Amino acid sequence: MKAHTEYLTFETPERRALVNITERLAAITAKSKIKEGMCLVSAMHITAGIWVNDEEPGLKQDLMDWLDRLAPVADYRHHRTGEDNGDAHLKRTLLGHQAILPVTNGALDLGPWEQVFYAEFDGRRRKRVVVKVMGE
Repeated sequence: MKAHTEYLTFETPERRALVNITERLAAITAKSKIKEGMCLVSAMHITAGIWVNDEEPGLKQDLMDWLDRLAPVADYRHHRTGEDNGDAHLKRTLLGHQAILPVTNGALDLGPWEQVFYAEFDGRRRKRVVVKVMGE
């Protein structure tokens, strides 16, 4: 088995953002020269996640609204540490921090509408995502 690892870096100007990273992942997968395997995409910060879904503005806003209902901005115990991002930690927990994507014939093997997003819930600072393509 071979592996190829790269890192994506983000610094969103907004506190919350969804960044479509599908084309960047496709380029990394092609560069890896791996024909059959998988692509692991993992947010390396505890207030960011990875989401696979449709590139549709209404759905993206629905996601953020849903996460706000489940983990609203509030006075969390976490804030006793001096932070103010308790909701961002919970949103990441709800969404998930990684995805495993299939690689077939040297390319990402996504469904017709599937896109991959970096989900930021406490932006305005530098964050990373690890991309590891593994296989033969």
